[in-house]
Amino acid sequence: MKRAFLGEFEEVVLLTVAVLDESAYGVTITQEIEQKTGRAVGFSTVHTTLQRLEEKGYLSSKMSGATAERGGRRKRFFTVTTAGRKALMEVKNIREQLWDALPPQTLQLMGG
Repeated sequence: MKRAFLGEFEEVVLLTVAVLDESAYGVTITQEIEQKTGRAVGFSTVHTTLQRLEEKGYLSSKMSGATAERGGRRKRFFTVTTAGRKALMEVKNIREQLWDALPPQTLQLMGG
């Protein structure tokens, strides 16, 4: 099986799209990441990452209808694909294995 290689920010964006489900578009994704991580995130950074994840096959997108509130512009909504869900599960499993492999004294030093 081909392994999924996700950078940290790609993982955060992919997880955020999954969390937002049907309301995942550029602005809501950016806002959710900023709220959950406490990091200032540029919209252009999120947009570039969304494009890259779509090119990798982890996301799909569709355009909504134009709305008056957006001056007639349409929104691009994103959804996680089957490949994207598999990539998230793989990353989660790897992280869990690494955390489980930590020696007990390391956790004590970390205050755990």
